Amino acid sequence: MKIAFYGSSLLSSYWNGAATYYRGLLNALAKRGYDIVFYEPDAFDRQKHRDIEAPDWCTVVVYEATPHALMQVAARAAQADIVVKASGVGFEDDALLRAVLDHARPNALTVFWDVDAPATLNELRNDPDHPLHEALTRVDLVLTYGGGDPVVWEYRALGAAECIPIYNALDPETHHPVASNSRFACDLAFLGNRLPDREARVEAFFLEPARALDGHRFLLGGSGWGDKPLPSNVTWIGHVGTRDHNVFNVTPKAVLNISRDSMAANGFSPATRVFEAAGAGACLVTDAWLGVEIFLTPGEEILVARDGADVAEIMRTLSPSRARAIGAAALRRVLADHTYTLRAELVDAIFRRHFESEKAEAAE
Repeated sequence: MKIAFYGSSLLSSYWNGAATYYRGLLNALAKRGYDIVFYEPDAFDRQKHRDIEAPDWCTVVVYEATPHALMQVAARAAQADIVVKASGVGFEDDALLRAVLDHARPNALTVFWDVDAPATLNELRNDPDHPLHEALTRVDLVLTYGGGDPVVWEYRALGAAECIPIYNALDPETHHPVASNSRFACDLAFLGNRLPDREARVEAFFLEPARALDGHRFLLGGSGWGDKPLPSNVTWIGHVGTRDHNVFNVTPKAVLNISRDSMAANGFSPATRVFEAAGAGACLVTDAWLGVEIFLTPGEEILVARDGADVAEIMRTLSPSRARAIGAAALRRVLADHTYTLRAELVDAIFRRHFESEKAEAAE
């Protein structure tokens, strides 16, 4: 079956946290026989910061961020059996969604794939005239990057025919243990772009513990932090490309996950970083969020902090041997239960169930 997938970027993770998710999941679907074309706009300088070239398992079409080019690629939805419009494409999202739905064949499966469901739902709550309200009545299926039952219930209440979470996971081909590198040596590292709905939590969970632990070294990776006042024991290294994520994760004694405000409030939304770090065998410390125990066991496979004081206490008492043991346990767990191969099996079953149901209805 042919999939037309309209998303932010497959080729670049620059200001694009969904890249790892797209790559892992679509690669796994391609291995199951899907013929995929990924359409991404040339926006936010992402094409200048590619961290992979076009893969052999997917055709990538990069289009100009103009209304004319958008309509040209949207028309190609007519060639697909499955048409997917992701959230957060980054150029005229509402117009793109309307256009791909207009061009999709009547018998095609149409999907809105939300890679930031808590934020999207917050927009819909605050804007009754948001174009997505009408679009939800037109799509066959909503898939989400996370969110659990609260997201499913709310999407159904808004008119979605069906909503199913497809959680982040691990691609062992790209995220795995490697040798350490002194460039990333520290006690605690955090990787994340500077975003308005996460900055206060970065201050609380990362910078405040750094101020409290003078004798510890902290490493900050990600874009946008250049003018942020930092404690003297925090080193900012800027954007870290996907190819360096493994060594970034394995070198520090521990790495920190900090959820954005909306993700933390909703729960059931593990970031790609969680599985990247676990897949590299890192000792992961995360801010507390509802549902974490579904993915990794607190105290054994992941360390959970309620606030910055907890982070500081964890780092005061965490020995290198315990950190290694937690990282090894996390690696075993994600390889067993949380790979994109397993997620793709679920997506494949969802897609096939839809088409089998359509055939059954046509035969009646």
